[in-house]
Amino acid sequence: MSTVVDYEANYTDEQKLLAEHLIGLEKGALGKWFKGDVSGFRELWSRRSFTYFDAAHPDRVEDHETIDTFLDGVAGKLHADEYEMRRPRVQFGAYTALLTYQLYSDTNLIDMKYNCIELFQKEEGFQWRVIHSTWSFIRPMDMDFGSAKKIV
Repeated sequence: MSTVVDYEANYTDEQKLLAEHLIGLEKGALGKWFKGDVSGFRELWSRRSFTYFDAAHPDRVEDHETIDTFLDGVAGKLHADEYEMRRPRVQFGAYTALLTYQLYSDTNLIDMKYNCIELFQKEEGFQWRVIHSTWSFIRPMDMDFGSAKKIV
């Protein structure tokens, strides 16, 4: 049994605002994602320095150009009426912020149950961009991969 920790109790006022901002950026990208619009993540993920792990792919994506190809293949195909971002948490480094959460959504292609990790870094112009993203299945032994439809 896990204990829920009030990690926000140790945030400074500035960290509270930044956590809300970063969670808002992610929710904005997810809102578009579930309407078939990949532009939210295309813009949020760093063009300068980016890597990505996805549970459905054996290798790490090494750059934004490769993820662009993946996003092009998904654009307009994935839809859901709603999603749930559970227990988002932001942890801070000097010039980085780590957002973790669980994502649940029943889409037209797959029932999504993911542990999501987004490592943000402040880039030029003080814009926060994701430099690493990981989407891994929650309890993959419970997943029915036979019912997933081919996305790309």
